[in-house]
This record gives sequence, C-alpha cells and structure tokens, in this order.
Amino acid sequence: MIIDTHAHYDDGAFDEDRSSLLSSMNAHGIEKIVNVCADMESLNRLGPLMEAYPFVYGAAGIHPDDAPLVNEAVLDKIRGMAALSKVVAIGEIGLDYYWHKEPEEHARQQVVFRAQMDLARDVKLPFIIHSREAAADTLQIVREYMAGGGMAGGILHCFSYSWEMARQYLDMGLYLGIGGVVTYKNARKLVEVVEKAPLSGLLLETDCPYLPPVPHRGERNSSLYLPLVARRIAEIKGITAEEVIRVTRENAVKLLKLS
Repeated sequence: MIIDTHAHYDDGAFDEDRSSLLSSMNAHGIEKIVNVCADMESLNRLGPLMEAYPFVYGAAGIHPDDAPLVNEAVLDKIRGMAALSKVVAIGEIGLDYYWHKEPEEHARQQVVFRAQMDLARDVKLPFIIHSREAAADTLQIVREYMAGGGMAGGILHCFSYSWEMARQYLDMGLYLGIGGVVTYKNARKLVEVVEKAPLSGLLLETDCPYLPPVPHRGERNSSLYLPLVARRIAEIKGITAEEVIRVTRENAVKLLKLS
C-alpha cells in the first residue's frame, strides 16, 4: 500500500469528483494521503477533509507565495491546527524566488519561513519545505535549524536541486519527496539524485493536482498515478517497485508517525 506524502485534494480541481475519487483510493492501493496546506483558504478546508476521510491526514502551513499575508493571527491558527490529532506536519513552507525577484520579497519570505520553522520546533512536528530557485538560502536556514536541535525532521518536497545539495539534506536526516517529475525526459538531475540517494531517504508524493507522471502529462494528477512513480524509481535503482513502495511507506510512517 502506498502513502502519498504530499497532495492538495482541497484544490478546486477536485470539486466535481472529490468524493468518488478519494473513495476509490484504497481499492487502488493507496493507503494514506497527507493533504498539505498551501494558501490561506486551505487552512480552513483541511479540517473538514480530514474529518470526512479516515485515511486523509494533514499538514498545516503557508506557502511562501502568501508570505505577505502571514501575521501573528495566522501563525496562531496554524499552531491551533497543529494540535489536531491528524495534523502530522507543518507545511508547505519555505522559499520561492521564481515569481518573487525583489530582495525585499526574499527577506519577507525568509522571516515567514523562520517563523513557521520555529512553530514546527515548538509543536514538535516535522516540516515540509517548498523551495524553488532558492537553493542556497533554503539550505542555510534548514541547516541552522537542524544544528540548533529540537526539530522533528522534515521533507524537501518536490526535490529539484543537485545531488550535492541532496546529500547535505540526507546527511541531516531529512527526506526527499519524489513525484511525477522523475518520469520526465528532462529530469536528469533528479534521476541522478534518485540513483545515488538511499531508498531510506525517499518518500513518494504527487503534489496533485499538479505534476502528473508520464504518460499523463497535461492531465490532472492524483494519487492513483503513484505506482508509475514507484516503477520509475525502481528502474533507476535496479530494484522492484514493490520494494520502493514498502520502504517509502516505512519512511513515511516513521517520520510522520502515521498510525
């Protein structure tokens, strides 16, 4: 059974068939799903989704795109959600310089990132990090927090950087989230990361409705496509897809304390 460690089933892309789709997961080998907050609205949608589906867990946090909206009231809301029994992580949090080019925007994102890392340490939950075109700053901040102690570990979601950087995160005991991008023809760096990283440091994820694997590019992604990701990882590492599914499941249960 597969655990999807990063999905967005509260997204509007699932409004028409969310119930039927999620109800089909177990029959297709999907055991558990972690629905990850991204924007302000998702903080409100997460609770009802977890209540409706016993196999859906949650991560509470604010994506760097919404950093200007984060204040003490928002942080208090995340802290309150972290007390819910099915919230297993703080995320997705981090840095995104792709759309935000100005130094003052970078500085604001870093302040909000640090505030949510502080919160993750306080509530003793793992963090789930989004990092896009912010490799050096993300690594610096994560290294600072991991060196300071008290962190419950974390995931580098949709990992897209080099093997040299991956190795540093793995050496800190963190996990790399691997999804549909690993099946793309232009994913040479990620293929090298998957080849060299120990399976004990990898997790399966979708980021659905985004980033579907080949041959479903252009479609809406879902957890039902994760066997394709497991198969590709198995091909790269020269092992069976069953082993990939088994070990990544063990990794997810260990980090996120999924019952």
